[in-house]
Amino acid sequence: MKKTKRVHIVAHSHWDHEWYFTIEDSHVLLIQNMDYLIDTLEKDPDFTSYCFDAQLSVIERYLEIRPQMKERLMKLVKERRLFIGPWYTQTDSLLVKTEAVIRNLLYGYKLGEEMGHSMAIGYSPDIFGQHAYFPSFYKEFGMDYSIFQRGIYTDQMEDDLNFIWEAPNGETIKTNNIFFGYGPGKFLSSDKAYVQERLMPILNRLSEMNQHTDVLLLPSGGDQVLVRKDFPRIIKELNELDSPYEFILSDYESFMEEAWQEEAFKNVIEGELLACQKSRIHNTCRSERYDIKRLNYLVENRVVHSLEPLAIIAKDCGIEFPQEWLDIIWKKMFDSHAHNGIGASNSDDANRDIVTRLTSAMRITEGLINLLKKQMTTAVSKQIGEKDIITVFNTNPHIHTGTINAVVFTNEDSFSIGDTEGEEIEYSITKQELLQGGRKVIVTAQGEKEVEIPDYYRSEIVIKSENIPAMGYCAYIIKPAKERSNVLTKNDGEQIENEVLSVRFSNGCLELLNKNDQTVMRDFMRFDDVADAGDSFDFSPLEGDSPIIIDKPELIEIENSNLFKRMSIKHHVKLPKDIEERKEKHITTPFEIRTEFELRAGESFLRVRHIIDNKVKDHRVRVLLKSNVRNPEKSYADQGFTLMERSVVNPNLETWRERGFVEAPVPIYPLENIVALSDDTQAFAVFVGGMKEYEVLPQSDELSLTLFRSNGLLGKDDLMWRPGRASGINNKVVYTPDAQMLEEMVLEYALYANSSPLSKEEIFKQANHFEGHQESYQLQALNTFEDRLERFEIPFPVEKLPANTSLFELDNPAVFMSTCKKAWSDDAVVIRLFNPTEQEQKVKVLSDKVSTLWQSTLAEEKLEEIKDSKLVIQPKDYVTIIME
Repeated sequence: MKKTKRVHIVAHSHWDHEWYFTIEDSHVLLIQNMDYLIDTLEKDPDFTSYCFDAQLSVIERYLEIRPQMKERLMKLVKERRLFIGPWYTQTDSLLVKTEAVIRNLLYGYKLGEEMGHSMAIGYSPDIFGQHAYFPSFYKEFGMDYSIFQRGIYTDQMEDDLNFIWEAPNGETIKTNNIFFGYGPGKFLSSDKAYVQERLMPILNRLSEMNQHTDVLLLPSGGDQVLVRKDFPRIIKELNELDSPYEFILSDYESFMEEAWQEEAFKNVIEGELLACQKSRIHNTCRSERYDIKRLNYLVENRVVHSLEPLAIIAKDCGIEFPQEWLDIIWKKMFDSHAHNGIGASNSDDANRDIVTRLTSAMRITEGLINLLKKQMTTAVSKQIGEKDIITVFNTNPHIHTGTINAVVFTNEDSFSIGDTEGEEIEYSITKQELLQGGRKVIVTAQGEKEVEIPDYYRSEIVIKSENIPAMGYCAYIIKPAKERSNVLTKNDGEQIENEVLSVRFSNGCLELLNKNDQTVMRDFMRFDDVADAGDSFDFSPLEGDSPIIIDKPELIEIENSNLFKRMSIKHHVKLPKDIEERKEKHITTPFEIRTEFELRAGESFLRVRHIIDNKVKDHRVRVLLKSNVRNPEKSYADQGFTLMERSVVNPNLETWRERGFVEAPVPIYPLENIVALSDDTQAFAVFVGGMKEYEVLPQSDELSLTLFRSNGLLGKDDLMWRPGRASGINNKVVYTPDAQMLEEMVLEYALYANSSPLSKEEIFKQANHFEGHQESYQLQALNTFEDRLERFEIPFPVEKLPANTSLFELDNPAVFMSTCKKAWSDDAVVIRLFNPTEQEQKVKVLSDKVSTLWQSTLAEEKLEEIKDSKLVIQPKDYVTIIME
């Protein structure tokens, strides 16, 4: 039979860092497998190539143990026989910050190139959904092709597994969907029964789904697999069979180049890919282990919005940029961002390791922030001749006016704050406590002597700041005052308000009033609780279960000050203690949600904090938020550099079982920081602080935000929304008691409502404000324990600094900055600006400290000089700039 079709067999291993096993298990196995792989490739020239999962981290781990193997490994990489990169780790793309996705590619690409070659394929074989901006990211790292498995509907591909994938900013990439996943050729054999019963049916189906090419892809590997030494022999024997298929041992780059050489594929697929028809997407792993999601959110924000831009400001002042430490921090995060990792679909041991890594990253981050702020503030103090000062840092590229949190220590309970011109600065004390001074030991001629230290006050304050310089700082002076004022105090009443909003508690009913347009949201918050009969991968309803609605709150207290108002309420109910009580309809265990509403001067959103001490197993808790948007058909959530528009109802849900979907396509969606509803007259948005899952309930017009869910198994068979085998390991029960979340949790977000249609500029501006891009630091001698490294001696590389400074500023408020960092290869500054709106935006970078601006790729390779510091950013697009 004539050979009419060409099958590229790609030998590979998909390497999970941790899962039902630990990262140490993975590393021990890695050394054995990589030694064996290198030896195999060197000894057998017919074994032409092998792909090691496109992630650099495993290569680094290998060389840490086997540094003597570096030259041998690099030779194989340079010869394109061993393919590594472009990822550092195979990151989840929807549970981490978009900037973390970009940095993961940056580290993977750069380190891969240093090793000899970074695979020029945007390869994501196993992640649970595809980021909408992947086509753009891949192109900016010099890739022409993308290959992935999960997230696409079969009918989207129109009889071709090759298609053009388009990002929201219009950039496209040539893409292939590995329809049968990354392992259809894992057990490749020339055995007659295998060929007839398994191989040929797969190849025939692939042929049917590739109408415009005879070039087929058969990924031949699996999780943690050992290289199959006999692949060259097997392929030779397969080619001797009487079949229409010619088999070659190949690689992903060669396959895509040959498949696309005639440019026969015209089908265009747009945006994010979240389908669960052929491959499981594990939509609800995004609410698993809220503690891990929250910790990761906090670390990412501290690094991207505080440490890095603060270090750039410090670098401009003459202080060394801590790049080596940032490499360590980022790699700890990347190791925690793998799809199973941040999804928390792991054993308890593995999840504890993730918490340990993220906690370590946070400790290093906080220590570095402390050092930088202290070094700069000390230099400012010497310049202005004041010892007790507080410096406010603004890491945003726009001038900041608004409230800022700070902690100050004073000898007396009353004090004043003023700027360097003598103008008094308004503030509120939200919490104050008297601390014991204790004793210190001094050495005298008579020996050691203990000296009493006077008591002092610790005050948490909110400062009303105006015109804090963009990407800079300003100094305030703290002085004693005669009277203690502006203290948050308890009040009678049922209402808190600021200039924009009012929250009222009346007869168990909550009302949120927008004073600008007099619109009122009534009964805007309640909760629902249901059984979670699922596992660490997926939530599952319990058959016969009904939601327990948690409403009718009690007012605890009202607190007011000039800049800060707080209302505390609680919801309490009894719930079944576990899944067995749910089945039996027993309700025995108290459950309470304490909620704090905060209004700060000038803010247009309501801050919300829930405190939950969970003692119940096997359940899911959601907050149900009711706005004035009625009958919403679409929801909007941020991803990358704009808002994704999503249908409230998934039309595939009615017939998913009949059509053979592997999961129910429930309209539960991920978000990065923002979720919004809108109609022709108004908009409603929520800005979150670590929650990653929402659903719009069309029957009640409510926006539900999953607070957390709890369960106790890594995997289970036959879930209501996920029929069939348990995901991953299905021949062993792995108990995960930590995933029951029997602990106290703090959940924070903000509510924003406006009586005008959705404005992306305004939504992003408010979310940016909620995130917080300001830092404060008091230079004082009373307390040495507030910050991590405060009590230790450190060098001060700069003698004096001015009382205020600004590195640069943007002149367009509709343009936002997603990152500010040091360049990979030199001391230049890299910033990334984006335009989330539907209109092009012109922007100028204002600075007297920057001489030249270059537009660059995400790989930080210069494209062209930016003239007069002016540029245009297209709708939903971003621009990377190198500043010299």
